[in-house]
Amino acid sequence: MRRLTRTVFAAALATTLAMTAACSSGSTASEESAGGNGGSLEKVTYLTSFANFGRDSYAWVAKEKGFFKEAGFDVEIKPGQGTGAVIQNIVGGQAHFGTGDLTAALLLFGNGQAKDFVSVAAIHQRTMAGIATVEGSGIVAPKDLEGKKLADTAGSVVRNLFPTYAQLSGIDVNKVTWVNGDAQSLMGMLASDSVDGIGQFVVGQPTIEAVTKKKAVMLPYSEVMQDLYGNVLFTSSKTAQEQPEMVKRFTGALLKGLEYALANPQEAGEILKKNVEATNSAAAAAELQLMAGYVRSSNSGTVVGTLDNGRVAKSIAILQGAGALKQNLTPDQVVDFRLTPQS
Repeated sequence: MRRLTRTVFAAALATTLAMTAACSSGSTASEESAGGNGGSLEKVTYLTSFANFGRDSYAWVAKEKGFFKEAGFDVEIKPGQGTGAVIQNIVGGQAHFGTGDLTAALLLFGNGQAKDFVSVAAIHQRTMAGIATVEGSGIVAPKDLEGKKLADTAGSVVRNLFPTYAQLSGIDVNKVTWVNGDAQSLMGMLASDSVDGIGQFVVGQPTIEAVTKKKAVMLPYSEVMQDLYGNVLFTSSKTAQEQPEMVKRFTGALLKGLEYALANPQEAGEILKKNVEATNSAAAAAELQLMAGYVRSSNSGTVVGTLDNGRVAKSIAILQGAGALKQNLTPDQVVDFRLTPQS
């Protein structure tokens, strides 16, 4: 059964991400060359998409297995708080790279809430966003969300995309109540029955069940919006323009970590636990096993990370058709196709 999660954009959450190590506004050509050819390692800050769940463990794998070092990088990994906050910190110079939901990025850009960033690789070929609840909540189908209270981070992709999902699923959006929660508290809110459901990625199911001690029920957005991508890798437009080879080296190392994590989920779970003590390694491994089917699709072929111009255009059309974008945009405004992996 497919299910999903979300990403987030709230500016308020950016303070949670305050960086203790300042990132340079851009590495010099000599630094880039040295990093990629056995010289001193180039220091890079990377943000996960959303806290430190198993779905983001591949970054820790890339670091632990030496993939970043081989590519010339000394990477500091910090927990993200959703797409908007990740983009804000990248554009603001507090991080060089980060992952987040492409649909959320389209909504932000298309509504004038973010700019000066680009996507350079896909992590998920299909969106994993959706609503999560547990057995006994009275929610088994989209229509059951009417009259219920849901929680998510302010401005998350799940909330921003919900009106479109509701329209396509026959839900009266005015009969659903949303309340705010942060990445760390959402599952606890569901476990305590303070809300009926939460915004979550499909792969969050094992962790939800570990926290709530109940069977999870997932309502994935991909069941009605199949062309949407999920998480992608972001960098600033400035970095992409001025340091394309550095971007390609980092992307390659991160995707190598992704492929290793998917092939070795138990080991990846243990690596995450080694670096993030609160990790439930079994739940992390289970998240990766669920995520595997979202990393490749029939259009991506055998190459991980590809982004297709036509599919991004379809995603934009879906959002425009639902009235979710205030201004027109084109795929190349949010994706640098020069730098994306090619199938």
